[in-house]
Amino acid sequence: MEGLLILDPSIIVRGLMRYYSMYGHVERLAEEIKKGASSIEGVEAKMWQVPEILPDEVLVKMSAPPKSEVPIIAANQLAEADGVLFGFPTRFGMMAAQFKAFLDATGGLWRSQQLAGMPAGIFYSTGSQGGGQETTPLTAITQLVHHGMIFVPIGYTFGAGMFEMEKVKGGSPYGAGAYAGDGTRVPSELELEQAFHQGRYFAAMAKKLKTSA
Repeated sequence: MEGLLILDPSIIVRGLMRYYSMYGHVERLAEEIKKGASSIEGVEAKMWQVPEILPDEVLVKMSAPPKSEVPIIAANQLAEADGVLFGFPTRFGMMAAQFKAFLDATGGLWRSQQLAGMPAGIFYSTGSQGGGQETTPLTAITQLVHHGMIFVPIGYTFGAGMFEMEKVKGGSPYGAGAYAGDGTRVPSELELEQAFHQGRYFAAMAKKLKTSA
């Protein structure tokens, strides 16, 4: 799975944007992140999704829409990247089991530390304001730490948008985020702007790390 491909005159930086999305909120953020990454000169971004582990009959009962045509990633493909952005919805304040199952399959990469030193970012969605906009990325960082990856948060680089108090807005210094509500709410324009910013910011950081190596 290739997610972020950064081309320089003398250097190629390969990266991944991989995600899990049940109702489409995380996928919508991923689309904006892709646009943001592509806005950096010489960058080509691609989206990938992790495998679904729930049976079809369960997904139907959950009213989950059909999956998109975005390709599925295999765990060992992560080693081909120079930077990765992980996206997932929350389940009880932590990443969804589908994404955790995928990371659990990266034991071989962990043993050889093939991902050590690779920049990584996080984006996510939650059902409500108290649903894990900070706990979800915070608990996900442990996965990056054990792989020796370099966490690249957005901090407060999004500027005034980080301090918006009049509009409902997901996201945090950890990364872009959205509120899904009961599943019918779509990411707001401000949430999408933050996602675009994260893609652009992360691509610039990944490029800088690669060119300085």
